[in-house]
Amino acid sequence: EVQLVESGGGLVQPGGSLRLSCAASGFTFRTSNMIWARQAPGKELEWLSNINRDDTTYYADSVKGRFTISRDNAKNMVYLQMNSLKPEDTAIYYCKVRLGDDTIRGQGTQVTVSS
Repeated sequence: EVQLVESGGGLVQPGGSLRLSCAASGFTFRTSNMIWARQAPGKELEWLSNINRDDTTYYADSVKGRFTISRDNAKNMVYLQMNSLKPEDTAIYYCKVRLGDDTIRGQGTQVTVSS
């Protein structure tokens, strides 16, 4: 069974940092392109970043320069380091993977940026 389990969310003050983790299982992680996305209240799901099987990375303009995606193939983990957080970064953050015609998403982890 394919599983993605996110963790690391929480409440942080503006300007602070958080590191999100996603534990993957049930598929060949090292050959898969991994994705982080988020959904703010009342808004659609927003793509944030990709890290591909060859470690190339891509970022949405909204997070470029503040967020860093990384992966550890030995541990089947993908991470999202988030710095200089803003109130508008408040959302549920999801880890995703596309396997064939299916896109699998974890349950998400809540990030709240507030003073």
